[in-house]
Amino acid sequence: MAPKITLVDDDQNILTSVSIALESEGFEVTTYPDGSAALEGFATVEPDLAVLDIKMPRMDGMELLRRLREKYNFPVIFLTSKDDEIDEMLGLKTGADDYIIKPFSQRLLIERIRTILRRVDAVRKMGQKMGQRTGTETEEDSVLIRGRLKLDPLRHLCEWGGLDVKLTVTEFLILEALGHRPGHVKSRDQLMDIAYNDDVYVDDRTIDSHIKRLRKKFRKVDPEFDGIETLYGVGYRYSES
Repeated sequence: MAPKITLVDDDQNILTSVSIALESEGFEVTTYPDGSAALEGFATVEPDLAVLDIKMPRMDGMELLRRLREKYNFPVIFLTSKDDEIDEMLGLKTGADDYIIKPFSQRLLIERIRTILRRVDAVRKMGQKMGQRTGTETEEDSVLIRGRLKLDPLRHLCEWGGLDVKLTVTEFLILEALGHRPGHVKSRDQLMDIAYNDDVYVDDRTIDSHIKRLRKKFRKVDPEFDGIETLYGVGYRYSES
């Protein structure tokens, strides 16, 4: 099946031109002119990935993403104005997986979409591979349990003390990398390689934003959460204690 992409932008020229480019690459595309219309549409058709403009009438991209993250985990790419660097970081802190600065190359956007969809597929395949290492293993064998943390790559599910924690694809990959070897430090560069493969450029502050977002999500279900430790100047590690 063709991957389903949703575009949300108040610029009709962008909706039309990007839709044509994506459809020519084999994607199934749905478009909305603002956040309110998109929020209604997501209740009917959930995409594999959404591309959201930040500045829109009725409901901007930030508010739309905030509401989406209450129900959905599909990846989101933000489109942000060149002079609004703060929007980039706010978007990542809100739960976006990536951002692109306007004006942008359609080819770049398509490559970013393909990269993120490959990451989604990699998470799924990793879980399947872990669950099929021997003929006697089941899907439960792919589940990673570290103290109160439970990660299920096959279903893209995360729990803390039995309570559900909704993660984006990027957040899931970062946490999974840290959780595989508790107590071992992962540098920002290592986490960037895991979360942003291929030729996507991100800087250190992007990983920091994802880590802050992870902590915030876990502290919503456990105000005492301290499972992700910062080693200043070195990186991060997961602690089971």
